[in-house]
Amino acid sequence: MPVIAIIGAGPGLGAAVARRFGREGFSIALVARNQSKLDAMAAELTAAGFTASAYAADVRTPASLEAALARAAAELGPITALQYSPLPSRDYLKPVLDLTPDLALEALQFSALGLIHAVRAVLPAMQQAGSGSIIMINGGTSVKARADFAGTSVAFPAESAYGEMLHDALEDEGIRVNQLVIPGGIPQLQLANGIDGVADRIWDLHAVAGPFRTMLIPLEDGRE
Repeated sequence: MPVIAIIGAGPGLGAAVARRFGREGFSIALVARNQSKLDAMAAELTAAGFTASAYAADVRTPASLEAALARAAAELGPITALQYSPLPSRDYLKPVLDLTPDLALEALQFSALGLIHAVRAVLPAMQQAGSGSIIMINGGTSVKARADFAGTSVAFPAESAYGEMLHDALEDEGIRVNQLVIPGGIPQLQLANGIDGVADRIWDLHAVAGPFRTMLIPLEDGRE
């Protein structure tokens, strides 16, 4: 059975993606910091007929993230799809004049370095299988800096650069690497099919080869 690991799994987009991939026969590894919230999500998904398990980890702590992904692979099977979508701290949305070196480093650990550790944990199995997908979910500051969102304006472009390089390096190995840019909070964007429509777009990124970056809506129509 294929497996998706959702890093940054929450009751909104993470749960919608879990249901979407679950309908396609995927087992679901939910990864985030709060074990009790993850357990509740896993229980809801299991009650709905899906196979889901919870693995607590902090993306800023490489050992915990790598251990969570290793446990998921051991219990559910090799990870077929990786979604990297942890929600940035509001501390990373401070004005640029308030951005300290320590805060910038934490934002980079959260976004770029966390992704690198996650990819290195799952990529060998994907390469052995000759297939797989890595999907990054980012806000609009990944493509256009904002002085009032300084932390993500520094960290998201670094994450994007790594992802784009992976896309180019792995496209001939059957492994897709894609970024979905969501410029604003999903409820505020008033999308026709709401959060389930976003999950459908993420499924398409996994299932069909395409360009590295996809904009959910044009950047000027969003807020972040």
